[in-house]
Amino acid sequence: MSGRLFVIAAPSGAGKTSLVKAALERAPNLRVCVSHTTRARRTNEVDGRDYHFVTVDHFKEMIAVDGFLEYAPVFDNFYGTSRKALEEAFGRGYDVILEIDWQGARQVRERTRDPMTGHPGCVSIFVLPPSRAELERRLRGRGTDSESVIERRLRDAVADMRHHDEFEYVIVNQDFDRAVADLLRIVAGGAEDLAGGRASLDPLLRDLLG
Repeated sequence: MSGRLFVIAAPSGAGKTSLVKAALERAPNLRVCVSHTTRARRTNEVDGRDYHFVTVDHFKEMIAVDGFLEYAPVFDNFYGTSRKALEEAFGRGYDVILEIDWQGARQVRERTRDPMTGHPGCVSIFVLPPSRAELERRLRGRGTDSESVIERRLRDAVADMRHHDEFEYVIVNQDFDRAVADLLRIVAGGAEDLAGGRASLDPLLRDLLG
């Protein structure tokens, strides 16, 4: 792979997709690798732009031929990153960012790991919301989910956030413009102050994880 590979994960409602979209507008050499999914397309989504929407059977066929760099079940559906799409982006000289969950990020780290050094061939980033109350407000603000679905997403979000320490960098999406700038600093290679595991995150993590 000629370009650099970034993986970014977050709980539902943390604003990961909006951050990536803003970063793509400001980093001309950065491209997102559009994921495949078996979930139903929403009314505002475009096939091939937001996701590649496929059937469960088609997804399983791709698994059988090792067509995914990573894949995982999320909210009763499958999501995965196509090896072919990733290779095409690298072939054009782009750096690539993957919007995936912690399970997929773990797979990418393992599958890109250098056998000599043991280092993963990707830069991993986790996005946290600024508080548990704000996360719940964002999830409720969508206005598309039932109370039971919102409660499930909150439980799943807490479970997801427990994996934050598996990532090299952690961004707190409290101020959107600052969070975008933080993401761009990571892409540029100058963001040591955003390293995961830093002590300044402890109060926030106590609030988020309960």
